[in-house]
Amino acid sequence: MSQPSLFNSIDSVDSTNNYAMGKLHEGMATHGMAWCANEQTAGKGQRGKSWNSQSGKNILMSIVIQPAQALRIRPFFLSSFIAVCCHQFLEQKTSREFLIKWPNDIYFSDRKAGGILIENVFAGTAWKWAVVGIGINVNQTDFPGESRAISLKQIKPQDWDPKELASQLHRYILDAYAPLREEDFSKLLKTYNQFLFKKNEQVRLKKNFAVFNTTIKEVNENGQLVTEDVMERSFNFGGVEWLL
Repeated sequence: MSQPSLFNSIDSVDSTNNYAMGKLHEGMATHGMAWCANEQTAGKGQRGKSWNSQSGKNILMSIVIQPAQALRIRPFFLSSFIAVCCHQFLEQKTSREFLIKWPNDIYFSDRKAGGILIENVFAGTAWKWAVVGIGINVNQTDFPGESRAISLKQIKPQDWDPKELASQLHRYILDAYAPLREEDFSKLLKTYNQFLFKKNEQVRLKKNFAVFNTTIKEVNENGQLVTEDVMERSFNFGGVEWLL
């Protein structure tokens, strides 16, 4: 019996994360399997937001990851790893400089080129699986209602092949994941912070109903955003909102 393909293409789906999660629950997904769609009818972004994408023009992909022991010790390890992989991959492909906006959006200058959504499967307290959703704007140049979006075609004008790029990114992530060890986390976090969006710059953030100015310092090993104004503060993901 032939082995199932690790990289799979589908035409249209509500959400590649939903699709991958369904395959997991059916027992039909293994570590490293990915599904790349031409179109999502109900794509998901961070904080319950939608991810809108024109058909056939972008990377819409979800990868199933079985967390290694090294990742289970530090929950932010996987999130930072995927963000750094996407960052490095896009820099290699375009020869342009990208940034990582906490927790794991990919920015070019002050515009969003891609986003990552990780959803997890637990059995009790045991972390069994992660579904890593990656959306990257590739050939789309019109973003209705999204003034801060940008695509690879706008960054480096040429016609890209989204499916081929997705396949290459999938392989890039799996190749980088295989040798990961717990001791790699500090180096990875240093790279993440090296390219942190708005690092050492003053930004406006919103917590509950309070809006305040603060300076971005770093993201710590727990995945908290560390800022400084009259005092040093740290924020969990979802605890504060960017006002750009």
